[in-house]
Amino acid sequence: MAEEETLLRQRYSHDTDPDWDPNLPYGGKVYLARRKKPDPIWVKIVEAVALIGTIVFAIYAYYYFDHLHFHVTHGYAHLGYSAAQHQVGQRYLHGKGVEKNPHKAMEWFEKSAKQGHPHAAYNVAVGHLQGIRRDLLKPGEAHEYIKHAARNGVNEANRALTDVCERGGCEN
Repeated sequence: MAEEETLLRQRYSHDTDPDWDPNLPYGGKVYLARRKKPDPIWVKIVEAVALIGTIVFAIYAYYYFDHLHFHVTHGYAHLGYSAAQHQVGQRYLHGKGVEKNPHKAMEWFEKSAKQGHPHAAYNVAVGHLQGIRRDLLKPGEAHEYIKHAARNGVNEANRALTDVCERGGCEN
């Protein structure tokens, strides 16, 4: 151990080092940065592929935004998010980013309405009343969905409920 300490002291002693300058701060010797080794070819290839992939994705997202948005939202809808399920239903209903399919739209509205989404409740009730999907709701359930939507601030549901009640379609 003592031999190693004496070797270290000899190695870093200013007496044996010709580059030692006592006027410099931090010990009298400046250590310059070493030259960096170039990256291996596989690192350069991975960086190029990542850059090209990012550029291709950006172009795809720019030109096919509706398609991309539908698929991202569809993923969240499958995870059970009611707002995403409602949005997927809207996209199927209007054919935005996906082929128009009112039957699938009503299925997604029903999933979202069961979780309490007011706009989806209104949409599934109106779809039921318009005859798009009559097999989704039981008798009287459309009226309950419209009431739920009206209680949660959907203006169209308030108007529809007022019209139905004026014609004597409400119990209370």
